[in-house]
Amino acid sequence: MKRILVTGKNGQVGWELQRALAPMGQIFALDVEEMDLSNPDSIRNKVREIAPHIIVNPAAHTAVDKAESEPELAMAINGIAPGVFAEEAKKLDALLIHYSTDYVFDGTKAAAYVETDTPNPQSVYGKSKLAGEQAIVASGCKHVILRTSWVYGVHGANFIKTILRLAKERDELRIVADQFGAPTWARLLATSTAQVIAGFSAEKSGVYHLTPHGRTSWHGFAQEIVRLAKQYDEVLKDKPLVIHPIATHEYPVPAKRPANSSLDTAKFETAFNVTLPNWDSEVAECMRLLMEAPR
Repeated sequence: MKRILVTGKNGQVGWELQRALAPMGQIFALDVEEMDLSNPDSIRNKVREIAPHIIVNPAAHTAVDKAESEPELAMAINGIAPGVFAEEAKKLDALLIHYSTDYVFDGTKAAAYVETDTPNPQSVYGKSKLAGEQAIVASGCKHVILRTSWVYGVHGANFIKTILRLAKERDELRIVADQFGAPTWARLLATSTAQVIAGFSAEKSGVYHLTPHGRTSWHGFAQEIVRLAKQYDEVLKDKPLVIHPIATHEYPVPAKRPANSSLDTAKFETAFNVTLPNWDSEVAECMRLLMEAPR
């Protein structure tokens, strides 16, 4: 039976991965208490103890704005740790699956980004994630790097849950309308990871883009969340709520965001024989699970 090490077990993606990958092997799911990604020795010791056949690393320093004020920690977790995993994977001849981000791009391209486009990160977070990608590739280990965007899920904190809370607390919301991308369900990342494992061969090592099809703005995403919520929630159903579109400069934050986060997924779909869904159908199913869950 394959031994599969999964990091960040309590995160949005880690939680889904434990369920999606369970049929594929013995899962060793870890969080920071069991393996500190800011400490290379902690990583090496735990990997050598488990000796996994597959390492799946969704754990990251994801506090994008906080990273601007703690660049060393962001680089340790996002930049250095993936390289340590890669070195250990190389020694074990293990497969490393790692998740990266649309933030490696500057967002100025008009069309969707392809894997061969030159990265140009504009934030500490983006720079640290790119460093992690580069360390993995340089190691020569068997690897699949999955760049994604705008992750949400049933488990953990995310944009959907924030909007649902604010929609009940306020009569008006102001949401950025000039940044575009594809909201990505953590469950899609997990099920797609299972497909990667099932279909992997050494020549498929590389960087891939993985999001649903289509794109929207954060404002469009918020509108869809509220529209769906009104189908389930009696309080929201009759509440007059105005969602104002605003420009990025009207909502200043420490880290610069890409205006265009659209990622072309043709390479991934071809390599792993997958047809990815549209973003709105994924949001609808996640919302159904959230809204129908016992409270």
